[in-house]
Amino acid sequence: MKNALIRLHTAVFVWGFTGVLGRAISLNEGWLVWWRMFITVISLWILFYFLKSIRKVSLKNFLKIASIGTVLSLHWLTFYGSIKYANVSIALTCLSTTGLISAVIEPLFFRRRINIYEIILGVFALAGIALIYVTNLSYSTGIYIGLLSAVLTVLVSVMNKKLIAGYQPETITLYQLTGGFLGLSILMPLYDFLFPSPQKIPQHFDWLWLLILSWCCTILTFMLYINALKKVSAFTMNLTLTLEPVYGIILAFIVFHENQTLSKYFFFGFGLILIAVCLQMFRLVKQHRKLSVTPL
Repeated sequence: MKNALIRLHTAVFVWGFTGVLGRAISLNEGWLVWWRMFITVISLWILFYFLKSIRKVSLKNFLKIASIGTVLSLHWLTFYGSIKYANVSIALTCLSTTGLISAVIEPLFFRRRINIYEIILGVFALAGIALIYVTNLSYSTGIYIGLLSAVLTVLVSVMNKKLIAGYQPETITLYQLTGGFLGLSILMPLYDFLFPSPQKIPQHFDWLWLLILSWCCTILTFMLYINALKKVSAFTMNLTLTLEPVYGIILAFIVFHENQTLSKYFFFGFGLILIAVCLQMFRLVKQHRKLSVTPL
């Protein structure tokens, strides 16, 4: 459990950079995600080929894995859409609702009772996002898109939890991102028709930010994420992800000075989110101590 939590928190820390990079890249959200996945998939196939880590899967299993990858690509699309329509701080804070969403969705997937404690913690996060919404109405479109992004990332987590048994993390990573790229590529003509953009090719520093986004914030973190899922629940995963706004918002304040455009109530709402995270971490530590002293 300890190693899994370390992997998880490392992944979340690196994910904190994705929002800042997304705002720095001049492409719209659709082409940003397409290029991110294109670079990532090409890099993975080359890397795994030389490491001899490519494992064949049946067409049926590939389609299962690829479908989750497509949902993942839609999560990224809505996440960066939230950044473009609002800002990094708002988009990252919307992910705080994953605790409540996971507390409701995960029991449906795994057929267990809803944990009231998890619901209470999720409500803390929801109260935080509600306070931020009513005091920052100019970002309402970005908030709606961000909340949709939160739902999609929860779906990815619970579907991955059901899938990982019997597969190596490298196999899931390779085929899931490949499937996500193929799925997004099929959808891009429609997306570009609905949301046309004159710029489809990265410019200047866009290439550097995309490489960092693909290699560090995608390939490295995805492997850490998949490994951590083997030991922790989807709810713990999603509630821990609420630490991502902590890192990302601090970076957004430093790089883009977003703190100057947010109301004081944003910080009150964000404080409620931090309370939920701290309570969950305390709960996990307490459970771990009980298990460590329980005789075999």
